[in-house]
Amino acid sequence: MRLARENPSRTDECVGVVEIADAAVVGAAVGRASAAQPAWARVPVPERSRLLHAAADRVASEQDAIAELMARETGKVLPDCRGEVAFAVTVLRWAADTAARLLVDREVDDDLGRLLLRHRPYGVVAAVTPWNAPVVLAVLKVGPALATGNTVVVKPSPLAPFAVARFLDLVADRLPDGALQVVQGDATTSAALVGHPGVDRVAFTGGEAAGRAIGELAGRSLTPSLLELGGNDPAILLADVVLDDAAMDRMVMAAFATSGQVCMAVKRLYVHRSRHAELIDGLRAAADRVLCWGDAMHPGVTMGPLVSAAAACRVGDLLERAVGGGAYAIRIGRQDDATDPGRGHYLAPHLVLGTGDDDALVAEEQFGPVLPVLSFRTEEEALTRANSGDLGLGASVWSADEDHAFDLARRLDAGFTFVNTHNRTGLALRAPFGGVKRSGWGREYGDEGLLEHVQTCVVHAPGPFRPGGTGLGATAYPTG
Repeated sequence: MRLARENPSRTDECVGVVEIADAAVVGAAVGRASAAQPAWARVPVPERSRLLHAAADRVASEQDAIAELMARETGKVLPDCRGEVAFAVTVLRWAADTAARLLVDREVDDDLGRLLLRHRPYGVVAAVTPWNAPVVLAVLKVGPALATGNTVVVKPSPLAPFAVARFLDLVADRLPDGALQVVQGDATTSAALVGHPGVDRVAFTGGEAAGRAIGELAGRSLTPSLLELGGNDPAILLADVVLDDAAMDRMVMAAFATSGQVCMAVKRLYVHRSRHAELIDGLRAAADRVLCWGDAMHPGVTMGPLVSAAAACRVGDLLERAVGGGAYAIRIGRQDDATDPGRGHYLAPHLVLGTGDDDALVAEEQFGPVLPVLSFRTEEEALTRANSGDLGLGASVWSADEDHAFDLARRLDAGFTFVNTHNRTGLALRAPFGGVKRSGWGREYGDEGLLEHVQTCVVHAPGPFRPGGTGLGATAYPTG
């Protein structure tokens, strides 16, 4: 069976076709990865790092072509795609360098005994990756997994199969055969991969429904997993927030980049009631400056279409239901003059006023270019409302007082809280990223992100039982 992928900006254009990998194809890929893994794990860490840097060099030579392919298959604007591919190359180099620093045996030899701590790879890692940032979200799994001695089989989203496959094929070209492979397909392919007995660890980024299915499959065989799921990120703007042009530009793109189809985008905005009117004026002016929606390949466009007809219909329905319930929608930004909205899955960006916390547009992760703006009276109220719901991926606090913002951030139920920014402008390779509550478990980025892909193993000779010891006085747990 084959899957065709349309261009969301121009749905009459077919970007390409992929073959759906069945269980036999998946099994063969896992078999090759299993066969290659012991030898890859024995490669000294400095040599693995050198090979990953060579792979990064190889990919860098084709960055522009990969970015154009990504823009056509995802509807993400071309400059953002270029930035993503370039950052993915940086992530690959970071993984290589971080592994060389972290994967060092630690040994202690003192009066208490001799203790050796070492890091051991899991084996074969199955990476199931999404469509909205297909290359970088794959490399955040592939880079650390390979650098730590695992082999990897990647299953991309059928909505974005091509750019990531090209990127990873170039990486694999610099590695031993079987170390890195890609299998294309749909949910049945993911199930065959995650449920394969030869898989030793699962890494997944995506929505909650798919995450539940992945987690259940992994749990049946007790396969360890890393799940980065959705978020309904709140942004809290305190009474002293600085609403200058730079801050408003950041806020607009934090909510509307990639048409809001980002797990860590601002999904609901809470502002102190004394600044509400000023904020709305600031957001509208910023949108006029920085938000132009249209064909992802057109110059000057900063927000493309939604990824599919189903996504556009769902978000449009949320907007209609909110307005039908008494909310007021404000269309913002500019339409690209050269774009025909009828050719793609377009939805103009909107601010929505007058919603309640129980409205679906606020309570659910809308994943689209529609931002509810709500006011609050007290900071305690804002914290309570921001912490409502089952998701806890990201959040942000905006204030002129950084210390106070950090104090409030400690009380937010979020795995990653930004201060005076949100979304990708607030990320850093040194800062671990991941969720709490039903936004998943495990971390990417930072030392913690790399160490997700190894197990710490210990060799211990207690002092009293070493050659020449008395056999007495061993450290023991209390009894009686």
